[in-house]
Amino acid sequence: MMQEHTNFAFRHKVKTPTEVRELIGPRPRERKVIMCHGVFDIVHPGHLRHLIYAKSKGDVLVVSITADKHITKGNTRPYVPEELRAINLAAFEMVDYVVIDQEATPIANIRTIQPDYFAKGYEYVKAGLNPKTADEVAALESYGGEVLFTPGDIVYSSTQLIELAPPAIGCEKLLMLMEGEGIGFSDLRDALARLEGRKVHVVGDTIVDSYTQCSMIGGMTKTPTMSVRYEERQDYTGGAAIVAKHLRAAGADVTFSTVMGDDALRDHVLKDLEEQGIHCLPIIDPTRPTTNKNAIVVGGYRLLKIDTLDNRSISERILRELTANLRDTPTDAVIFSDFRHGIFNRTTIPELTAAIPSRCFRVADSQVASRWGNILEFQGFDLITPNEREARFALGDQDSTIRPLGSELYARANCKTLMLKMGDRGMITFRNASPETRNFFTLESFADTAVDPVGAGDALLAYATLALMVTDNEAIASILGAFAASVECELDGNIPVTPQAVSRKIDAVEREIQYR
Repeated sequence: MMQEHTNFAFRHKVKTPTEVRELIGPRPRERKVIMCHGVFDIVHPGHLRHLIYAKSKGDVLVVSITADKHITKGNTRPYVPEELRAINLAAFEMVDYVVIDQEATPIANIRTIQPDYFAKGYEYVKAGLNPKTADEVAALESYGGEVLFTPGDIVYSSTQLIELAPPAIGCEKLLMLMEGEGIGFSDLRDALARLEGRKVHVVGDTIVDSYTQCSMIGGMTKTPTMSVRYEERQDYTGGAAIVAKHLRAAGADVTFSTVMGDDALRDHVLKDLEEQGIHCLPIIDPTRPTTNKNAIVVGGYRLLKIDTLDNRSISERILRELTANLRDTPTDAVIFSDFRHGIFNRTTIPELTAAIPSRCFRVADSQVASRWGNILEFQGFDLITPNEREARFALGDQDSTIRPLGSELYARANCKTLMLKMGDRGMITFRNASPETRNFFTLESFADTAVDPVGAGDALLAYATLALMVTDNEAIASILGAFAASVECELDGNIPVTPQAVSRKIDAVEREIQYR
């Protein structure tokens, strides 16, 4: 209802530069046209005074906004996507037309629209005319236009306001994305219902995530030693194995190839996977333990983590067995779930990749939480899903903001789709878009309460992979992946996410949007 009202009331104000030029007519005009330009990410009191002052100096106010692809300042900018920024401005009574500027500077639009006046904030002239403003002045003077500087006694910063308290507009962003892609909630439900039956072969490192619950006794008096009492221990199948379990829970026919030690944890994992209906092809290496990460938890706090593992590269024999598993297993998709505990490295990845059957959907995820892994070693895949830290590690880039960082990774990975995870800030998806669609878009997290965010990326990987396979639609896949990740965040421990839980999340988000 909100979306329909927005379209009816304000959408008609959002125009192309050519449409604005036709509506206002050529110079000289009886009604004076004044134009403003900016990002307008978070519209604050400084913006309002700027717009009100501009409208007082002309009859028609045209506001142009910088397109998302040209915004590079601030790691989360733009926080509000361009379509929503345009609607926000169109809702103001003093604004007559809004233009989304697809160029890096407003020069081309100034020459097309030819406003009588171009309003700039006073802060652009306080320290002298900067070169960009000088270019704008030159464009205006070329046909007889004039620049006006609006009063600027208080200067606000959208970046600082966003970093101070980001506004909760996840649902609005989702609506604008779905509208732009021509999809609805029924399309999400339809895709979710079609995930069942896809054959997926997961190859990766098995990890058993343990939580040893203890209670506090106190500290030793003679040494700085903390004393806790053992209560219980829970073991969860994790690593690449939880990716397999998420896929199976979603309805996929899953084969899992992995390397484990000859120990009790191996038996625990194999029993768990068998109960889930996953076809496991374990390769037992008696020279290494099954990887175990044991968190000592006291009063809800993780006091200490004890890892039992061997990160040596797998032997030639094991590599041959894994490549044979890949070649000989009929499947629709192969997922490489890399935690850098022996299976994947610079030497093995080319051989494992070459063994993937032709025409398979190829997916890779490389974790660098405690190990060094490089997602760029998985070249030409259909989907990769690194997080921001992994992307920065792969590119050796600690400084770029998130969108240019993702664009560079997407180009260097030569992949079809990149879903870049940003933790509690959501995700950004990059794709090779058609002229009618944008090549990147963002989604926020939809977790109501983040109980345990560990493993959320694995849920996203599983659901996004299946959804992309059945729909070939990056937006639907990203949304279902984001919903699955949010569900996992709300669970304590590595619990497989079911389609029923994702369906409930779809219902909850749709209800929230309807009643906003």
